Amino acid sequence: MSRFDYIVDSHCHLNYKGLIEEQEAVVARARAAGVGCMLAINTKLKEYDQIIDIVERYDDVFGSVGIHPHEAENEPGVALEALLTRAEHPKIVGIGETGLDYYYDNAPRDMQQVNFHAHIEAARETGLPVIVHTRDADEDCVSILTEQMKKGVFPGVIHCFTASQYLADAVLELGFYISISGIATFKSARDLQATVKTVPLDRLLVETDAPFLAPVPHRGRTCEPAYVMDTARFVSQLKEIEFDELRHQTTKNFFQLFNKASPPAQAGPA
Repeated sequence: MSRFDYIVDSHCHLNYKGLIEEQEAVVARARAAGVGCMLAINTKLKEYDQIIDIVERYDDVFGSVGIHPHEAENEPGVALEALLTRAEHPKIVGIGETGLDYYYDNAPRDMQQVNFHAHIEAARETGLPVIVHTRDADEDCVSILTEQMKKGVFPGVIHCFTASQYLADAVLELGFYISISGIATFKSARDLQATVKTVPLDRLLVETDAPFLAPVPHRGRTCEPAYVMDTARFVSQLKEIEFDELRHQTTKNFFQLFNKASPPAQAGPA
């Protein structure tokens, strides 16, 4: 198959409960569905070795290094060197996920912000994109990203985008990408669907955030990377383009943003 005749799940948690118990079968089902590459996300440094084990077993899985904002109190004040050293692995292609979550407030906001700044600095120093989780924190997220961008540019993506048009416009202006999850397929997600229509196709990614947020028609099930195909089909209809165009462009976008990653060996020439 040609290089971009498959799709990428740009954000999943293959080491989480619900997927890790049958990891081989989950990866096999993703491949069978047409998913040619997956990005396994690190959310706790103490689980970094699990990510390395996964990416070293599967040619078509890459990984990230980072601390989720929920974990900022458990792993506070992360040292820049801790991120930089772990990012040296050849299959670690992103920094995060990091960011701000003021909806759950599982960690003090100041601790979330300190870690967020450290991750951005790591992204700037390595050239790897920062993978941002943000919920109910639009203004602070934009403020931090804008402030940091003035210190030196860095690439990034807002993953599992569910925020406002304001945030979408602001991060696109900063050069970021926006990744859409199965939430966009929910009937209740009218505002999000309207925002997705405004995101330029060349700045768009798709993801599952598996094992969470299974898209229609899989709601209520454990989400897995194979289901990114359903989200992608929905987004292509939302944007009134052919599925093949959406698949090709989002995969191209992934490798442009995560440019340390190489297309998997099983994919043919472009």
